[in-house]
Amino acid sequence: MAVSTVNISFQDDLLNQIDQIAQNEARTRSELIREAARIYIERKKKWESIFAYGESLALKYKFTEEDVNEEIKRYRKEKSKK
Repeated sequence: MAVSTVNISFQDDLLNQIDQIAQNEARTRSELIREAARIYIERKKKWESIFAYGESLALKYKFTEEDVNEEIKRYRKEKSKK
């Protein structure tokens, strides 16, 4: 697998936090940042999938954003009565 080196600028306080976590976990700064990037990308893909699914349901059932907001309000109102 090809590897590229990149330069990234961090504010000192963020870099100190990164270094502290890396030290606590006995790994390098690079390993920690690579894992953070992978986790971010995975979560972003999951959220994109969730939103795409929601949009497909909205199209299928002809829901509008206002319909969703009203349903949330109704649910919260019912829940607060319990």
